[in-house]
Amino acid sequence: MDQKIREQIALFRFGVIADLLTRKHLSRGEREKLIAEIATKQWDIPHTGRSRIGRSTLLRWLKLYQFSGGNVEALQPHSRTDKGFCRSLDSETEKALLQLRKDMPTLSLPVFLTVARDRHILPPGTVVSVQTLYRLFHRHGVPRIPRVLEDRRRFETELPNDLWQSDCLHGPKVCHEGKLRQSYLFAMIDDHSRLIPHAQFYLAENLESFRDCLIQALVKRGLPRRLYVDNSSVFRCHTLKYACARLGIVLLYTAPYTPEGKGKIERWFKTLRMQFLPLLPASLSLPQINEHLAKWINELYHLRVHSSTGQTPLQRYLTHIVLMRKAPSDLQDYFRTLVRRKVDKDRTISLDGKLYEAPLGLIGNTVTLLYHPQDPSRIEVFFEERSWGFLVPLSVNINSRVKRISGQYTELIPPSGPPQEPPRRGGQLFDRRENT
Repeated sequence: MDQKIREQIALFRFGVIADLLTRKHLSRGEREKLIAEIATKQWDIPHTGRSRIGRSTLLRWLKLYQFSGGNVEALQPHSRTDKGFCRSLDSETEKALLQLRKDMPTLSLPVFLTVARDRHILPPGTVVSVQTLYRLFHRHGVPRIPRVLEDRRRFETELPNDLWQSDCLHGPKVCHEGKLRQSYLFAMIDDHSRLIPHAQFYLAENLESFRDCLIQALVKRGLPRRLYVDNSSVFRCHTLKYACARLGIVLLYTAPYTPEGKGKIERWFKTLRMQFLPLLPASLSLPQINEHLAKWINELYHLRVHSSTGQTPLQRYLTHIVLMRKAPSDLQDYFRTLVRRKVDKDRTISLDGKLYEAPLGLIGNTVTLLYHPQDPSRIEVFFEERSWGFLVPLSVNINSRVKRISGQYTELIPPSGPPQEPPRRGGQLFDRRENT
């Protein structure tokens, strides 16, 4: 602690006890009341992070100041005279603990403390905390628990599309509807060739954004055999797992807190941050930044020789183009959202705040709905693994003209009310009628 900080603390302490020093003719009750008021206040105590001052601390400051003859330097904090020594342990106990630590280096400190008590290394009644042991071992240079080194090896798949790695990167701010919004970059890299099947900036880090990026990658580059992602909620959803399983793509997840598993996509993100993002113009919109990204990938990155492979990503990828698996034509339907709903007695199903009419035979049953959130007009309903077609939005006006016959068949009643006027022809102000 430097001298300036010591002086700041001394000035604060002097300000706290100032009322007690100036009011000399207080009765004992008034003095205790003033001390209680000071102790109950919240203070911004410098360099401590605390906000309360205890009664004993207040009286100690007052005593230090008075015994020093009114010297404010007496209120400065002082270093411990026994710094470097443990108050609760003698030298013999410290040596025994250090020897035990050498014999059992892998034990955690709480377990080590329990073993030391069981072996009577600590004298009866001795209070020793885990923090005391930590400071003891740190002072004597005893290393922490030795870290078990994992057998990590650099790898590369044999063919293109054997493995794709994917992740999300927080991108720059973009202009959207007159406001600055955070952008998120979803990208995929082919492990064998380092080619980027697709990369795109979005306004949200969610499943819809990743699904759009993945679909575009599959359309352009075919189906990979494995897709390697992290453990975030975006990649853990049922929709993505089921879609990949139907497409024959094995979805793999990295172990928690081990970003080394996705080393290739992380390295590409580093290249992007160093070579692409610094050259972007300011105040770009989302379509503009995606246009710059596509141009940089296709015209620069894909055509530049990669330092690890000795080939350009595009050249290495196209070497085995005949082995690619083409994506199905109905690829969008593989990524539909799946929900379960019960059909009410009036044949209605509620979904995202809207009502739809289901077939008559599904009343009272729990059905499965498959749909795209961005296209709520096509909601396919399944029951007992059979498609019952698409739901129809509820129209209460049409239902008011439906006549039920024997509870099973329906007949549409023509609309009632006054006869409608014939349509008028435009451009004619008055009807011309010939006199008879």
